[in-house]
Amino acid sequence: MSYEAELAATREFFAARAATWDSKYPDDSPRYAAAIAELGPAEGAFVLDAGCGTGRALPLLRAAVGPTGRVLGVDVTPEMVARAQAHAIVAAVALADCAHLPLPDGTVDLVFAAGLVNHLPDPGLGLTELARVSRPTGRLALFHPIGRAVLAARHGRELTPDDRRAEPNLRPLLAANGWRLVSYTDTDDRFLAVAERAR
Repeated sequence: MSYEAELAATREFFAARAATWDSKYPDDSPRYAAAIAELGPAEGAFVLDAGCGTGRALPLLRAAVGPTGRVLGVDVTPEMVARAQAHAIVAAVALADCAHLPLPDGTVDLVFAAGLVNHLPDPGLGLTELARVSRPTGRLALFHPIGRAVLAARHGRELTPDDRRAEPNLRPLLAANGWRLVSYTDTDDRFLAVAERAR
């Protein structure tokens, strides 16, 4: 499938679910809060919520970076961006493809990416672009409020060796596209892989 076709399929999938997304997963917010607290973005930092969806992380990220920080949420699905606009008082929100971001080089301190990596049509291209916009000291947090096994079971499938988020696959994928994996957690109640910009 071409890049454009995969992007269109992603938009179609999330467009149909945008209106009920937050009510379908109401218990996720404390896990988002815990992950962001653990990441501890500095006050005044610039945080990019890549694939922000309905924007549930945006208020948490704003609280973490304080009034002098910057928070930008981007998503490729217009219906998700429309929902995320409810958080416009605490963060800027834009319709954008994570492989083609409207940002200059080296400006982002932390990329927070919840559920993103499996929905990138070309993960290498997306990760490289996230590296491009990150500072040399920048970090990338790949997050999901449940672990890989629980997510697979929720969708009625089993984990397979080619899962992008499996550590043996994720580590070289990150390394080939500007990142160095520094921590990896995959438990039933969360997935969090943190990487630093490769120097």
